[in-house]
Amino acid sequence: MPVEVTRKRIRNMYLRIKPPSGEVVVSAPARMSERMIVDFVRGRREWIDRQRERMAKARHEAMAGFDEGEFDPSSVGGVGGVEEAGDDLFSASGLDPFDGDTRSVDPVPLASPSSDSPASNDGGDADFDRTHVWTDDRRKHAEAAINAALPGLLDKWTPIVGKSPTHITLRLMTSRWGSCTPKTGRIRLNLQLGLMEPEFLEYVLVHELTHLWERGHGERFRARMDAYLPRWRDLRRELNRRIVL
Repeated sequence: MPVEVTRKRIRNMYLRIKPPSGEVVVSAPARMSERMIVDFVRGRREWIDRQRERMAKARHEAMAGFDEGEFDPSSVGGVGGVEEAGDDLFSASGLDPFDGDTRSVDPVPLASPSSDSPASNDGGDADFDRTHVWTDDRRKHAEAAINAALPGLLDKWTPIVGKSPTHITLRLMTSRWGSCTPKTGRIRLNLQLGLMEPEFLEYVLVHELTHLWERGHGERFRARMDAYLPRWRDLRRELNRRIVL
C-alpha cells in the first residue's frame, strides 16, 4: 500500500486519508525511523481500509445522485468515522486538518504486526472519473452560485476581518475546500461549494480571509476565527465530513 510521508517538526505522528482516491498520508517527526512509521501504518490497516471503503461508497452514492439529477450535498457525508482521534484529524477532505486543537494518535505503534500483512484491499476509487461528475452545465451552475454570493459575502466580511483578497479563483480541488497565498492575497475556492449549503461557502471564505492575517492554524488564527465566526468549529467539523468530488 503506497503511503505518502512528510517529515515535520512535530512530536507525534499523524495519519489521514486523502480524496479522491483514498491516498494514505502520514506526517511524522523529523527523526522518527522509517521502521516505526511502517509499523504505525500497518497497525492501523483495518481502520484505513474501512475509511477508504466508506469514502468510495459515499462518492459512488453522490455520483448516482448526480446522474439522477437529485444531488443532495447533505447526503454525501459520514466518512469521518474517527476511532482514534478527533474528526478533523482523520478528515477525508477539507481544509488543513492539522489544527492545534485536535488530538493526536499515539506517537508509537500499538503493536508490531507480522511480516505477512494482507495484500491491499484497495478501498480507493481507481475508476473514479471526475469528468463524469463535473459536466459543463454543473460547472456553470456551481460557478454562477458562488459568483452570485461572493459580492454580498465580501461586503459583509472584509470590514469585519480587515483584509480583502486581491483575487479569487474558483477551481475544482481534490483535497481542499479552499486555499490562499497570504503574500499575494490570492484566494482559491473549491467550485463544489457552489452546490452546497451557503453557510459552507461563507465559512471557507472567512477562513481564507483570516489566513491573510495568520499563515498557520495556531492560537492567533483560532482567536481571530472565534471573534469573527463563533460557530466556525462546528461548520468545519460538518464540512470535513463531506466528500470532495
